[in-house]
Amino acid sequence: MWTHTLGKQLQQPDIRYNHMAKLIIVSNRLPVKLQEHEGRLDFKPSEGGLATGLGSIYKKKNNLWIGWPGMVVEEEAQQQQIVENLNGQNMHPVFLTEKEIKEFYEGFSNETLWPTFHYFSQYAIYEQQLWETYVEVNQKYCDELVKVAEPDDTIWVHDYQLLLLPSMLREKLPESTIGFFQHIPFPSYEVFRLLPWRKELLEGMLGSDLIGFHTYDDMRHFLSSVNRLVGHGSTHGWINTGNRSLLVDSFPMGIDYEKYEQTADSEDVKKREKIFRNNLHSKKIVLSIDRLDYSKGIPQRLQAFELFLERYPEFHEKVTLVMLVVPSRDAVEKYKELKNEVDELVGRINGKYSHMNWNPIQYFYRSYPLETLSAFYRMADVALVTPMRDGMNLVCKEYVASKLDQTGVLILSEMAGASKELSEALLINPNDINQMVETLHTALTMPEDIQKQHMQHMQESLRRYNIHHWVSMFMDRLSYVKIKQLSMATTYLDEATYQELSNSYEEASSRLFFLEYDGALVDYHNRPLMAAPDEDLLELLQMLSSNPKNRVVVISSREKDNMQRWLGHLNIDLIAEHGVWIKQRGTGWQTMTSLIDDWKSDIRLILDLYVDRTPGSFIEEKEYSLVWHYRRVETGLGELRARELVSHLNFLATNSNLQVLDGQMAVEIKAQEVSKGKATGYWLNMYPHDFVLAIGDDWGDEDIFKAMPREAYTVKIGNSHSVAKYHLDSCEEARKLLSRLIGLKQKKLPKELL
Repeated sequence: MWTHTLGKQLQQPDIRYNHMAKLIIVSNRLPVKLQEHEGRLDFKPSEGGLATGLGSIYKKKNNLWIGWPGMVVEEEAQQQQIVENLNGQNMHPVFLTEKEIKEFYEGFSNETLWPTFHYFSQYAIYEQQLWETYVEVNQKYCDELVKVAEPDDTIWVHDYQLLLLPSMLREKLPESTIGFFQHIPFPSYEVFRLLPWRKELLEGMLGSDLIGFHTYDDMRHFLSSVNRLVGHGSTHGWINTGNRSLLVDSFPMGIDYEKYEQTADSEDVKKREKIFRNNLHSKKIVLSIDRLDYSKGIPQRLQAFELFLERYPEFHEKVTLVMLVVPSRDAVEKYKELKNEVDELVGRINGKYSHMNWNPIQYFYRSYPLETLSAFYRMADVALVTPMRDGMNLVCKEYVASKLDQTGVLILSEMAGASKELSEALLINPNDINQMVETLHTALTMPEDIQKQHMQHMQESLRRYNIHHWVSMFMDRLSYVKIKQLSMATTYLDEATYQELSNSYEEASSRLFFLEYDGALVDYHNRPLMAAPDEDLLELLQMLSSNPKNRVVVISSREKDNMQRWLGHLNIDLIAEHGVWIKQRGTGWQTMTSLIDDWKSDIRLILDLYVDRTPGSFIEEKEYSLVWHYRRVETGLGELRARELVSHLNFLATNSNLQVLDGQMAVEIKAQEVSKGKATGYWLNMYPHDFVLAIGDDWGDEDIFKAMPREAYTVKIGNSHSVAKYHLDSCEEARKLLSRLIGLKQKKLPKELL
């Protein structure tokens, strides 16, 4: 549902379609390629795994696939014709210029992100112009989506070319369901942080409701980078950004198993296989299929095959390596160099070992149709799939699906995502040339019954976890996340709610305000004493409390001396140290209950130990509580130590009268009978009230919300799970809410928000 933000209305979008919710798939390329033939435009379907897997989905009902059609088209009339043609096929084009293709796709996507994500950061280029074009093109995709999307649509964004798109969409379509899937690896924090735009890329992805990767390792690397670069921790894959929660999970992508099985069983493929076998004159065939790319480990594989021939001369004239290399970006210098290296290696090995009727390597630099590939799969005794790094790698899965007689051996790099599923393959480290040689020998001499045993297990797994299973798993998980978000979330305090709140305020003859200081009135700071109130806040509190109908209570976990120094001169009530100390206006400080603090010396020793182990942490001592702060600690280390400390303190507090609070970058331990809820209950009992407004931010303030009467307006800062009825996104919005109630215009607030 489209909402109005507080004081700022969102325009109702121009909705062109009047129908039920749809799924919109977004990828860099459409599942067709646009080609011009004798002045006529033709659409050729793609054979890729994604196009196959999602083919049945995007063609259903009013679903849609958005992406570049594969050709630069500048004439408006021609563009309009393409739009009309594609709309009939449930597709919508995003037209890119020559410059955008060069700088967004060939440049930033493939010369900055691709090498970095595949751990070849030495090949990555960092150019501001390429980044700016990448941002512009992601925005272009967003603009096209906004034209056709409705609020209740589900949007599924794919891959590294569109990392910024989820957050751009979230801004324009805040209520939409947005999934993102990355098809290439996600590197470790140490590699990812080399990117100058690392934080922006992560924040772009965090606009999603569900982020999917092929493997748990990729997921783990992403969560680590989010934690250390953006500062958001995670629990079981859930990330709470403060405003919303999202899930990160792994979904290994499968293939269309039946399609490869049926193709391999066709008469056409069997005929092709027979022709190939007759031409090769070889007893054993080793197959290698790759796109030309440095991440595929092609030179290393050739060197291993050369060493194999040297080490095992008995295989001369008995084994042939059939190597298919699909052309890719061979105009780029790095790829030209790779092509030359591969050509030279093949030439050298063949020159060294070939005989009249035998070339050890049959090398083909071209792409082939599925039927030809299937014939190669059928006849290969060994598939050599040894990338240096690969997100998933579907070639190995296609090979397994095509082995109808269940013979054949798969040698697979442990650096490919598929290795996590295909544990029955012979797994190798592609950097270990000796291991590759010995594994090739093992594969070529493996008895048939052992081959069948391995192949049968792999086929059973791939048949079950096919491409359709992958799609349904992701979509089901996305639906679950949305339901979970709704169950956890509070309602945004929109304009309609504000009007109701304002009317209630105006009609009331006595009003109570409970306002948390840190996180609700003032942003958190690395040094606690830097969070002193600014002039605007002092003016706001003064104006709010000057109305005789209003009673304002500011609550804090801080020491009473701080609160006295900062706010003691105002005509307001104060609660300090979680409710240990209270001060009613015009009176001095008093304790809520008689407390003892003889536990502090023992606990202090434990906190000192954690300070010694954690550079940047420090202890704050209050009269009846102790706080271990870790705001200045290296991200990641602070969270790790905090979890240890909370566990340690909870164990000690089990049989004592102590409570452990895991707050905002701080762990506090205090007496059990003290709580902000009990302290606020004192005012509720003492003073009559027709109107109550309570604003808090972290889980320690949940006690305040629980203590409030049913008719009270309770507001949480941030959209994490809460018993509060409403939420706002920031301190600024909380101040703005209070300012509007009393008609005060604050200097620091943008005019359009007032």
